[in-house]
Amino acid sequence: MFGLGMQELVIILIIVLVLFGATRLPEIGKGIGQAIRNFKKATSEPDEIDVTPKKPVDEKKEEKK
Repeated sequence: MFGLGMQELVIILIIVLVLFGATRLPEIGKGIGQAIRNFKKATSEPDEIDVTPKKPVDEKKEEKK
């Protein structure tokens, strides 16, 4: 995994814990999870966007008269 061993991962986890504190770690994890979810959603959506103009409500009423 990126050339990192177990010891390196533990050291990185300890550094993150010291920098952000134990109370903010769930918030950070939630934010990362939402970012990944949004990225996956954006990549799976179709690239084409429907740009056909829609008729305003007033024009539809005038056509019926």
